[in-house]
Amino acid sequence: MSKILTFGEVIMRLSPPGNKTMKQSHEMEFFFGGTELNVASSLATMGCNVTHISNVSDDFVGESALSFIKSFGINTAFINKNEHPLGLYFLEVGSSVRASRIAYNRLNGSFANIKPEQIDWKKALEGCEYFHWTGISPGISEGAYETLKEGLLTAREMGIEVTTDPAYRSNLWKYGKNGNEVLKELVSYSTIFIGGVNEINEILGTQFSSDQQGFMEACEELKKQCPSIHKIFDKIRIGVTASSQQTQGRALVNGNYFETVFLEVDNVVDRIGTGDAFAAGLIYGLLNFDDEKALNFANAACAIKHTILGDINYCSAEDILEVMAGNSGGRIKR
Repeated sequence: MSKILTFGEVIMRLSPPGNKTMKQSHEMEFFFGGTELNVASSLATMGCNVTHISNVSDDFVGESALSFIKSFGINTAFINKNEHPLGLYFLEVGSSVRASRIAYNRLNGSFANIKPEQIDWKKALEGCEYFHWTGISPGISEGAYETLKEGLLTAREMGIEVTTDPAYRSNLWKYGKNGNEVLKELVSYSTIFIGGVNEINEILGTQFSSDQQGFMEACEELKKQCPSIHKIFDKIRIGVTASSQQTQGRALVNGNYFETVFLEVDNVVDRIGTGDAFAAGLIYGLLNFDDEKALNFANAACAIKHTILGDINYCSAEDILEVMAGNSGGRIKR
């Protein structure tokens, strides 16, 4: 069984039920998630051997989070507890022409106080085939950045494939470092880039266009400036309304461009975690299929996540393969 390591915050999501706003609701639903944890949980659901590295609060909330993570079969041996509260965010789920809204409370949480000396990276990475990180983690605190950097350098020494979704969040990066510079540095320690023209332009300070030619030129420039990157996969999502989305994947591998068909999702249940579902689907696909089929699998995983409430894609690999094969009619399985 393939071993995959993920690193990132465990965060609690609080939402009014249904599509209510905070102003009209007196109750909240909660979910545990976090960008990298969402990837880990999806991969574990598909049968992969996953270890997650993080911090949680040393209280009943942290215990609940650990219990949730363990329910997927994820190894929690490298999740530490500290006296800081678990990070959280509030989400109002939009509908039709009303967009969803998010407010975060995470910059002084348990993960923000992670330190490099807490993690034995060689032990954690032993036997791993893939190590996944995103640009959110190093933006939360200097400790998270330093801890991640140590892990990436160790993974490079051990010859492990490193996948990155270098999502830049301008509302993070409050501790004095330039987010784009840090992300470029960390991407240079990675091997597989999950992102497109927007992400490349942000990291490199370039202005490539988003069409196919611009995407290919951006990819070549990224590989020139970060030579360790050898595969680039991009997720395209077109929002018709908050309730209707289209998804597509495209990639550049060894100079070859390929793309998927668009998948349409009407009556969206939840948009949170769809990019994480894409990343998890891609990693699973790369472990089991060729690059082009892996991209199609990732796109199908992204599409099906739009139908799942909460942060995590609970669908099996078989469910995703059915969507990939065009079986999207939604007939009842008996």
